[in-house]
Amino acid sequence: MKEIDEASVERHRAKMANRKAVQDAEVAEKTQEKGLLIVHTGSGKGKSTAAFGLALRMLGNNRRVGVVQFIKGAWSTGEQPALAVFGDRVVWHTMGEGFTWETQDLKRDVAAAEKAWEKALELMADETIGLVILDELNIALRYDYLDLDKIVATLQARRPDLHVVVTGRNAKQALIEAADMVTEMTLVKHHFKAGVKAQAGIEF
Repeated sequence: MKEIDEASVERHRAKMANRKAVQDAEVAEKTQEKGLLIVHTGSGKGKSTAAFGLALRMLGNNRRVGVVQFIKGAWSTGEQPALAVFGDRVVWHTMGEGFTWETQDLKRDVAAAEKAWEKALELMADETIGLVILDELNIALRYDYLDLDKIVATLQARRPDLHVVVTGRNAKQALIEAADMVTEMTLVKHHFKAGVKAQAGIEF
């Protein structure tokens, strides 16, 4: 173990004591509690993954979770069977028909997005659900499959205690402005560029 002199120990203690005082004061100022509108966007990997991490956290706090997948659907993902072990505490609806470049059918894509939004409204109205994940909704909005203004207005008018997470790259500015928290995943390096294929447990 590295030897640490007493002077260094005392300097560290004083520094951390000051840090704790500042942190405690900042936390004490925050008194509001409300349902949050959270957006995970950006070109980097991890947007949906982070949302499902929140799902686990919500389940750990004995709250139910609803999931609507707007685009994914042509292939299964590992999160669904993993969360299925929670039984009816997780309500999962995969409503998409695959990536837009696969379907190549605008009418079909719009119809699927509209059907998914109807299911999202149903889950958001369920007062037993504490978190609703709208996976890849940003993609549906990017391609104008749904009315952006209507979606944003509805999300803003959700019940006060409901948390909603919207995922997908290229989040629209109106949604970003309406959100309480926005995280942008930044791509720094990706194994796909080096010829590594999508793998179970990592990509899906």
